[in-house]
Amino acid sequence: QVQLVESGGGLVQAGGSLRLSCAASGLTFNSYAMGWFRQAPGKEREFVAAISRSGVRDGSADAVKGRFTISRDNAKNTVYLQMNSLKPEDTAVYYCAAKAVFPLSTYYDSSQVYDYWGQGTQVTVSS
Repeated sequence: QVQLVESGGGLVQAGGSLRLSCAASGLTFNSYAMGWFRQAPGKEREFVAAISRSGVRDGSADAVKGRFTISRDNAKNTVYLQMNSLKPEDTAVYYCAAKAVFPLSTYYDSSQVYDYWGQGTQVTVSS
């Protein structure tokens, strides 16, 4: 059974930092591209960042470029999202997702293609 478990969310002041983790089990982690998405109250789920299965290529949304960094440790079956210079508009539930891929350098920014999802972790940024 595939499980993706996010952790690291919480309450932080604007300008602060958090690091989210997503621990995967029940799958061959290095066969999956990973993504982070978020959903704020009353809004649709949106892409935050994604990384290829090998970790050699990644991408992020314009809203978080230069502030958020995605990384992965295939030995630990874990993907991370380092979030710096947080803003109140970053407040949302953050989800990690996994997509089975073959190419080493492919990642996806569409939530529609992902195979598995975590339950989410709440990030609240106060002003």
